[in-house]
Amino acid sequence: MMNTSKMNTTTNTFLYTFACHESEQALCLLELKRLLGMDEAGASHFYVTNRCIDPSRSPFLKMRLDILLMSSTLDELLEQTGSIQLKEEQSFKVLYLKEGKSYTYEEQRKLERTVGIRIQGTAKMKNPDITLGLIHIDSGWVLGVCHEAGHVWLEHKNKPNNYSTGLSSRVARALVNIAAPEPSGVSIIDPCCGMGNVLIEALSMGIPIHGNDINPLAVQGARVNLRHYGYDDTLVTLGDMTNLEVKADRAILDLPYNVCSVLPVEEQLKLLTHLGKLADEAVIVSTEPIGEQLEQTGWEVRDHVTTSKGSFVREIWHCKRRSDRAMNELGD
Repeated sequence: MMNTSKMNTTTNTFLYTFACHESEQALCLLELKRLLGMDEAGASHFYVTNRCIDPSRSPFLKMRLDILLMSSTLDELLEQTGSIQLKEEQSFKVLYLKEGKSYTYEEQRKLERTVGIRIQGTAKMKNPDITLGLIHIDSGWVLGVCHEAGHVWLEHKNKPNNYSTGLSSRVARALVNIAAPEPSGVSIIDPCCGMGNVLIEALSMGIPIHGNDINPLAVQGARVNLRHYGYDDTLVTLGDMTNLEVKADRAILDLPYNVCSVLPVEEQLKLLTHLGKLADEAVIVSTEPIGEQLEQTGWEVRDHVTTSKGSFVREIWHCKRRSDRAMNELGD
């Protein structure tokens, strides 16, 4: 007999489903690589791993399936399904996940009924206590408990203040996850925070973060945004980032730009050099390739992707700071 409330805490295999727009596919895959250990070979619409995270963390994840049963054939799965017994007061439904092998609508409903009648419990199609997800993948059939992702980041889209070319809440949330895939005990600094989009996403996930900007209007706007969502507006300071002495575990730097021009290379080098004094690992965003500048300022690129919104393209670099010894060897 299987008690699903117990299985939820003891299962160690999970299937995640995800979706993204074509323009953000590379960003999505990098975020899921950092969160779930996914590589491009797993770049379908689902991924199986032993990592357990809240699917609401990612703007691209749709659901986490806590796997109860895995079988090579449907008949084998059905034999095992009878051992699942819910608590007497619990209701359930079975849902076929469309991210698996394709079946017609009628076939999906038949599969759901075939599995559902084997389960000892009260079936309820609307608002059940438990949703059991069924999916057919290359390795066989999988049945588990569904945990749908919430979309907290959607609540952050309509901030009181924002730049038209600022980071969207979806991209900002992905950047935080790339910087801190395991957030426990990790602090972040955003030294050019603009209107605070990254700050709000980090804080909504319980990650300590400090923001700074040289533009008084941006700082004022960021503070209003933080207060709007109930966060401490003193987390944002005004000043040149090269004067910052705050040290954090990770940094997220969206290099300054405007519609008509980009930051001169000399200024980029200055900011990137000082960034290495603030954190040893960083996610850096730019509107143009900066590979040479990163090399010159001691940053080793671990991952690099682009994401676009119309004709506006952002370069995203996940980097780690080279050691002083490595820098000296590079100079030699």
